Amino acid sequence: MDTLNEKKNKNTKKKKGSRRVSFKRVLGNKFKNKKTQLSGGPKIPEKQQFWANLLTTVLVFFLLVSAYSFIVGSHTKPEEIPISQLAQDIEAGLVSKISVSGETLEITYITEDVVAEEVTEGEVIETPTEEQGGEVVSEEITTEAVVKKSKKEAGTALTETLVNYGVTREKLNTVSIEVKNPSGFRFWFFTLAPFMIPIFLIVFFIWFLSRQVKGAGMQAFSFGQSKARIIDPNDQSQKITFKDVAGAKEAKEELLEIVDFLKNPKKFLSIGAQIPKGIMLMGAPGTGKTLLARAVAGEAGVPFFSISGSEFVEMFVGVGASRVRDLFNLAKKSAPSIIFVDEIDAVGRVRGTGVGGGNDEREQTLNQILVEMDGFEQTEKVIVMAATNRPDVLDPALLRPGRFDRRVTIDLPDRKDREEILKIHARKKPLHDDVDLTVIAERTPGFSGADLYSLMNEGAILAAREDRKSVTQYDLIRAIEKVMLGPERKSHLLNKKEKEVTAYHEAGHALVSSLLPYADPVHKISIISRGRAAGYTLSLPFEDRKMQSKKEFLDDIAMALGGYIAEKMVFEDITTGASNDLQVLTALARNMVTKYGMSDKMGPVALEGSEGRALFGSGINGKEYSEKISSEIDAEVHRIINEAYQKAEKILTDYRHVLDAIANKLVEVETIEREEFEQILTTHGITIKKKEDIEHSPLV
Repeated sequence: MDTLNEKKNKNTKKKKGSRRVSFKRVLGNKFKNKKTQLSGGPKIPEKQQFWANLLTTVLVFFLLVSAYSFIVGSHTKPEEIPISQLAQDIEAGLVSKISVSGETLEITYITEDVVAEEVTEGEVIETPTEEQGGEVVSEEITTEAVVKKSKKEAGTALTETLVNYGVTREKLNTVSIEVKNPSGFRFWFFTLAPFMIPIFLIVFFIWFLSRQVKGAGMQAFSFGQSKARIIDPNDQSQKITFKDVAGAKEAKEELLEIVDFLKNPKKFLSIGAQIPKGIMLMGAPGTGKTLLARAVAGEAGVPFFSISGSEFVEMFVGVGASRVRDLFNLAKKSAPSIIFVDEIDAVGRVRGTGVGGGNDEREQTLNQILVEMDGFEQTEKVIVMAATNRPDVLDPALLRPGRFDRRVTIDLPDRKDREEILKIHARKKPLHDDVDLTVIAERTPGFSGADLYSLMNEGAILAAREDRKSVTQYDLIRAIEKVMLGPERKSHLLNKKEKEVTAYHEAGHALVSSLLPYADPVHKISIISRGRAAGYTLSLPFEDRKMQSKKEFLDDIAMALGGYIAEKMVFEDITTGASNDLQVLTALARNMVTKYGMSDKMGPVALEGSEGRALFGSGINGKEYSEKISSEIDAEVHRIINEAYQKAEKILTDYRHVLDAIANKLVEVETIEREEFEQILTTHGITIKKKEDIEHSPLV
């Protein structure tokens, strides 16, 4: 069971529980902790790769030898006869031609039937027959040559040898004798090929093996070299410009100055202006930090050196610092150029805290980065860009003026930006006429650029799965829920009791949300299992908000308790379905007390930082307040939750008949859209919330 009103805290138990997701953020804080995993293919170990190459080479060697033997052995060797036999055949008139190549004789015979008739090849014989009435019929007789070989005496002329064997001059004149030059490339090739080709194959085999062994041995000397990926500015297939990046208008304006400097440095240097050496891109995961960095390189038309912060550090001491030096040397040689370090917090964390196991190698790498950035001259025209979604853990020396002195914050896209991003991702997708990207943008508050890309891709997959040629609006609506919660589990069927409990749980969320003045309106209720949730309630704000008030938080907590209270009220029992709801509302109440100063008793004081860690660098588990303050925090959290509990319980008690109507409808149809849900509320005399009716508490 799930209430889609908090898009944070996605930790769930192994048991089935409901899930609440909200699209609200307070002062840039986003209640969503989504981790993106990139996994590459399996990598073959070097030792196994060497033996695989060895086996491949041996197989190729034997295949080549076998092919050569087959080709050489496929030719039928001519019969070899003694010179005396040749003399007898010439005297008998059986030989037509003799080719002399050194001491080798190639004898061409004529067929015996033609010899008997005493005709030559191509001669026409006219023979009358009875069937043709004595007419003369022409018939051309062809001959088929037979080739044999022989040997003559060295240093002796062939004619002299044949005469000595008794061949008369008349018979010798009837034989065509041709003398071939035994020298030349062809002669030497056919003579040496049977010996040289196997030798060349063996030499190649030994060279290939030695090269593999040398490559494996030399890898120890390549540890200090940079592993940065270089994008050539002339490579149109990888070129990205600002036209390919939607939204982030303020960030693009900041980065346009960098592009202008790389194209026209004299414009800035002539007036005494110095362009920032380093630009730090900060923002939530998936907001397009890497894409913007590539767009800067594409607009400026300069080489782009990209590397991840984790690729610097190795198990060997000094390797990270060596790679930093090598990377900066490469960039200086290619200046003007851009160095981009993604996830720089992997090596740029605060030094001396012991976080990460006290890895001195990481600190040495960070020190080398600081030194290289300080050593830059303005004439080198090398810009360093870095990206991180954890700027709070970076070392202060990294962010001081002269290093990463310009910080560009990339926020989550608003509604208009989301619509532009959807249009970019829809370029290569055939959309149906009913697709309205404005509606999709309105239903995806809190989505990052990466989420929107996944949404469009999932919509195309759903259309292809159903053998359709275009993507419809229905596909994109389903894709929204699939991206947030996962695919439908159609095989996960609830029994009658579980289905009824789930229906009342989601109906409790929806009813409380509809009657509280500061809660978001309900867009959809479903008891169809998705991901790990048995059901969910989708509530979306009328418009994007950058900040959230205390009253809105209190109503959100009451809404999260709606499912828990409905189960307890109707069935006089509770299930594990509310486990995720309780986690979300407890974390929200604690943040109100310790982070946002929304407790009247504790006052305007921040006791914890982001992710629940103590402030002022006291470590992950350290606390900057006493046990007494800790107990007071717990008491305030309980008070906030209890007051919200009483508020939600009163609503469900007063409108029990509406709760039953919503739950019964859910059991019947399993999914209720916004229009049908509002019709149920109107039927029972409940006024539907409108955008203009929602009052926002004043924010100072």
